Amino acid sequence: MARKPTRPRAAALALPSGRLAVPVPLTRFLPSGRSLLAGFGLIALAVGGYLVARETSLFAVRRVEVTGAPPFVLRRVDAALAPLSGKSLLAVDDAAIDGRLEGLPYVKLTAYDRAFPHTARIVVSAERPAAILRRGPDAWLVSERGRILRRVADPASSALPRIWVAGISVPGDGALLSDDDALAPALTLGEVLAADRRFFTGVRQARAVEGGLVLVLRTGTELRLGRREDLPLKVAVAKRVLTLLGAAPRYLDVSVPERTVVSK
Repeated sequence: MARKPTRPRAAALALPSGRLAVPVPLTRFLPSGRSLLAGFGLIALAVGGYLVARETSLFAVRRVEVTGAPPFVLRRVDAALAPLSGKSLLAVDDAAIDGRLEGLPYVKLTAYDRAFPHTARIVVSAERPAAILRRGPDAWLVSERGRILRRVADPASSALPRIWVAGISVPGDGALLSDDDALAPALTLGEVLAADRRFFTGVRQARAVEGGLVLVLRTGTELRLGRREDLPLKVAVAKRVLTLLGAAPRYLDVSVPERTVVSK
């Protein structure tokens, strides 16, 4: 017996009960006028307090601590920075310090820090004198980096090694030498100074010779270094050989340290 077809039943989808979501206006998340007024008031108070502290003696500089250079340089730096005394720490910045150091072309600011309430801590670096550059009767003090520090009125009073040149243009104070006949010996003396200060004091003269470098020691020995490569090694070899020889040779060639040549 055939079954009667059944009619499909309609299913009703139940919707969640409750109120429909209503969009929240953006103004609800904005600060109120009272909050804005309070915020601007705090900003104005902070700015005002900074300006008052900057222009008054509340954080006046009473002590300047300078480090990083030899004593004779620090004395000059102290004198250059003396006008900062009494100024507010908040008004003293790198630009103000650099402006005071402009008169010392071989000194530069390395770091600056405020130690509230009254101390300015300053670190400087200074290039060391390495030679007296001579051009006829004229003389200049030259740094280890080949920088002209100042003109020397009485070169005989200095025990620094000499670099003799002729017919070159010498730049003004604070500028670097550009002529290689002067710059290369200055840089060489700077490296020798950094490698062995005691050995450096025994150098009387430095010069560039046909692409190589020669130091004349106070004993009269001509120390031939060749190129500037491996200078610390060459200086160490020269010291060892001179110690073994005892007497000062006419010249000592360490341009190739492994094959040192000596002439008595």
